[in-house]
This record gives sequence, structure tokens and C-alpha cells, in this order.
Amino acid sequence: MRNYDKASISLKKIVCISVILIFILGIGVMAGNVKVNSVKIVLSSGYEMNVLTTKTSVKEILEENHIILLDDEKATPSTNEEISDNKTIIISNEAEIVSTLAEEEKSSDVTAQDVLQNYSKIVEKIVTEQVKIPYQTVKKDVSTGSGTKQDRVVQNGVDGIKEITYKVKYQNGNEIEKKEISSRVIKKPVDKIVEVRTKQVTSRSADIRTASKTNNPAETASTALAKKVKGITPKVKTFNTSAYCSCISCCGKSNGITSSGTKASEWYTLAAGKSYPIGTVIYIPYFKDKPNGGWFVVQDRGGAISSNKIDIYMNTHSKALQFGRHSLTCYVYEF
Repeated sequence: MRNYDKASISLKKIVCISVILIFILGIGVMAGNVKVNSVKIVLSSGYEMNVLTTKTSVKEILEENHIILLDDEKATPSTNEEISDNKTIIISNEAEIVSTLAEEEKSSDVTAQDVLQNYSKIVEKIVTEQVKIPYQTVKKDVSTGSGTKQDRVVQNGVDGIKEITYKVKYQNGNEIEKKEISSRVIKKPVDKIVEVRTKQVTSRSADIRTASKTNNPAETASTALAKKVKGITPKVKTFNTSAYCSCISCCGKSNGITSSGTKASEWYTLAAGKSYPIGTVIYIPYFKDKPNGGWFVVQDRGGAISSNKIDIYMNTHSKALQFGRHSLTCYVYEF
């Protein structure tokens, strides 16, 4: 009898332990099937809170955490939705949402326009322009004595031309950058030459004048020819002046022997008409800066030389051609 009681008690213990184990195992299985989520809740004030929950409904999560939406508040996702993959619930003020959307829409429009403007295609071109090079005015003082001074243009000025090449960038048809990459002078400017002269006193005619004693270049010059004619009052006349050399083209011969029998010399020999005797000294202010100081001697004649024309001797034909032809005031000293 005792053995039977003992066996009965042992069986009851086994049954109780088995029931407890099954219960614990069931709870473990149920716990393993329930997923706990970490959810971030952002309130309309900007405050953030992180909560642990087994709920997946936005509404249930808010209720579980005692969060009540006000009339002007809205939850994202909405309260009738499940939480999204990012596990975040954002509560915001509807008025602020409307304002923000309006600002974003406005900002989006401006930005699109600005982006379109800023990213317009830039066109690059090589442009060549011609610009004027202004001529310079050169003033030469060829006056003598203390008489009244006057200006006379002996060479007209001519503007030059320079060609400049630029690299130019355009955007929307507007020039945004211009950079010079090269330049060259196509035509050099020609200086305007103005001589300051002493106004002459006319004694006989408009063509021939007699210089006054105070306006006699020989009285102030120091060259040998000037000293030779010192004390002689010169006649002042404007001559059509050109140049020549000793070549066949200019003289029909090339030995350089003048009509006076002497050999022609640059900055000394001058050819004049028969009305001016060989040996006549002529001072030409235009050449005052040359080696002879502007003083010449009539040593030669010429078939094309008249009383109103003189020829200045030069060493080379190129110099003679380069000089060209000028109307020059001359002081004629006759013995």
C-alpha cells in the first residue's frame, strides 16, 4: 500500500513538471513570434523620441505612447496606415506644410529658370577687328630772329590701321568675355609736321621778299657758308624743292660732275635756275637739323630747273625718291 501511494505521488509530480515545461515552452514560442520594433516619433515642436513597440499600426503606436493629434496636426504615415520601412512617424502642423509646399514650389520654379540660364550653351568665336592708329602731330621750330612766329603745315597727318584678333565668348547672344590674342599693324600712321616759322616781311612781291636785319639767319648761324654771307641781306622765296643724285636717270650721266666743274657733295650741292649764279648761297630752314645746318651752294643746273625750282643733291637715288617734293621757304644770298 505504501509503495502504491509513493508511485502515485511521483506520477503527479511528473505530470505537474511536464505541464509547467509545456507552458514555458509555449510562452517562449509566442515570444519568438512577436517582433519588437524601434520607432522614432518626431513631434510638431521638433522634439524626437525613440520607443520600443510590438505594434505596427501608427494609430496604436501613438495611443500606446499617449500621443494625441491636435486638430491642425497630421501624422506621416497617416493614422490608418502601418509604419513604413524607415520606422519613423512625423507629426507636423498642416498650415506649416502648406506654407512649405508653396515655398518649395516657388523655389523650384526660380531654380529651374536660373539653372536654365546658367547652363546655356557658351559659344566661342575668333573675331578680327581693324582699329585706327591716330597720327601724331610733330612741331618743328625753324624760326630765326625775334620776328612774329607763324605755324605752317608741311606734311599732313594720316591715321594708321591696326588689326586685332580677339577670342570672344557669347552666352544667350550676349558677349561675356573678350580676350586679345594677337595684333599687327597694317598701315603705319604718318606724322603731321608743323613748322614754326618767322613771319617774313614782304618788300617786293608775294613771291620774293627781303629779310629784315633782325631776321637774317646768317647773323646767328656759325657754319662756314653762313659766315661767308654775313652782312648780306637775303631774299626770301618759296621754291618747289625736289632731290636728285648722280645717276643716269637723274642727270643723264653718272660721274657726279656739276655744271661748276666740281664734284657734287651731299648736304652742300644744290641745282638752281640760271637766274641764280653759280656760287649763290641758299639757306633752307627745313634742313636746319642736317649736317650742313641747312646751308647750300648753287653748283649745278638742270634741264627741268626753272627760277621757281631747286634740286637738292643726295648720294643715292633711293634717298632722292624718298624725299619727294616740297614747297620750302629759302633765304637766297647773292654776291
